[in-house]
Amino acid sequence: MTRVQRLTEVFVEVANSLTGDFGVIEFLQQLCERCVELLDVEAAGILLADQRDRLMTVAASDERTHMLELFALQHEQGPCVDCHRTGHPRVAIDLTNEKIVSQWRPFASQARQIGFVTANAIPMRLRGRVIGTLGLFQSTPGQLSDDDVLLAQALADVATVAILQQRTLDDSETERGQLQYALTSRIAVEQAKGILAERWQLPLDDAFTAFRAYARAQHIQLAELAAEIARGGIDTDRIPHPDTT
Repeated sequence: MTRVQRLTEVFVEVANSLTGDFGVIEFLQQLCERCVELLDVEAAGILLADQRDRLMTVAASDERTHMLELFALQHEQGPCVDCHRTGHPRVAIDLTNEKIVSQWRPFASQARQIGFVTANAIPMRLRGRVIGTLGLFQSTPGQLSDDDVLLAQALADVATVAILQQRTLDDSETERGQLQYALTSRIAVEQAKGILAERWQLPLDDAFTAFRAYARAQHIQLAELAAEIARGGIDTDRIPHPDTT
């Protein structure tokens, strides 16, 4: 599929998110995967700010990126954290350059250990307010093209609109509610993913793939299925998954 076709799919997904039953976590997960397909990056992750303006990870293209974002938040450092604070993009950050990353060496070291040598952070903004960041990671040196940076910002803006699509122009309470729902939903998904990985003795990425495929097949939102799994309200043997025996 061509880049134009992939990009068309993204905006179709956005249009679908503005009507009907919208699963915010599924949409953001898809957006991370689209970033990897459309941009010259190996991984992507999305962080959102909670009601106290503290960042939380809500989506990632793979588990190593999810863990890297958690590491960044635990240490309050890294390009995404800086991007959220300033509201400005951080692009083409060479994680092997000690002078550049001197302010957050632990993050840079952790990123290099899992294979990333270049990082980018794009703000998710609405009317001057930064509600989160889109992190983009590369396994080879070099900067994104100007077109890729513009597209990355457009995708970040699209994600912002999708998350806040139910808010009214002046209803800040609705906006905060939408953000909190997204964050709470992600916590439920992480809990379910951990339960299934332990139960099935699978890597977290594989457990999430099986869990997500089942949700799609059954036309259930990820957050709803996750909550059922966490409550023990569903027989997880019904969910097709790789046989480890």
